[in-house]
Amino acid sequence: MKKTLIAGLLLAAFASFAVQAQDTDANPANNGGWTGSGEFGFASATGNSRSENVNAKLGLSQENEQWKNNFFIDALRSKSQQTVVDAAGNTVEQFNTTANRYDGGASVGLKLDPRSYIVGAARYEHDDFGANLWQGIVSLGYGYIALKDGRNELSFEIGPGYKRYRPADVDTVVDGVVIHQQQPTESEMVARGLANYKYKLTENTAFEDTLLMEAGSKNTYLQNDAGLAVSMTRKLALKVGFQVRHNSDVLPGTKKTDTLTTTNLVYSF
Repeated sequence: MKKTLIAGLLLAAFASFAVQAQDTDANPANNGGWTGSGEFGFASATGNSRSENVNAKLGLSQENEQWKNNFFIDALRSKSQQTVVDAAGNTVEQFNTTANRYDGGASVGLKLDPRSYIVGAARYEHDDFGANLWQGIVSLGYGYIALKDGRNELSFEIGPGYKRYRPADVDTVVDGVVIHQQQPTESEMVARGLANYKYKLTENTAFEDTLLMEAGSKNTYLQNDAGLAVSMTRKLALKVGFQVRHNSDVLPGTKKTDTLTTTNLVYSF
């Protein structure tokens, strides 16, 4: 129930943000500080091996004298050829899904002055092949813009939050039979921290790095997203990204760290 509620809140936030962005686009001179971007990447291999990888991202942000708001939604799906042993004991090649993940989040920041703001944030993630099948968090905290000039921008957010998550299912073999064991849902209070840095190297090249931390007594989740974008036109850019995701406490047989490298086409609006 709570998982559905968090997902609904994220969708409602996106709908509200999108409507405001579309309304202000009609008057570019007074767009309220809204910007947005969409990313898409696809890779396919055939022949001796087969694989497919699709990832997509959508982001909206607003910053003006009163608000500092952000919304994002990401999706990743991969398939690859794998060698497996079937029920008859034969070795066969199968084209299986190896990654299936989507997540979304929103943050609303009310500025107290040009540099500091109060921020409420929510995030939900579903990952069929991750350390946790799903996780959702809501938090309230304080944000501070430490640096902002023509080339640099550095901001921090910190505050308490409440998190619920379900560890990945575990397969065990009992008397030669594979039993699928569903894990119980966990919940805990966490400390949420976010650091975001943007640097404009040249007129058409920009670097951005975002570090997210959700630290609790049962598990600490860390995610770092780094990306380098090179603009081809005012609207289009090529972006290389590298993501690291780490859980401090996972079930046996599950890796603590996952990485993802992407090369995407980006459209800004």
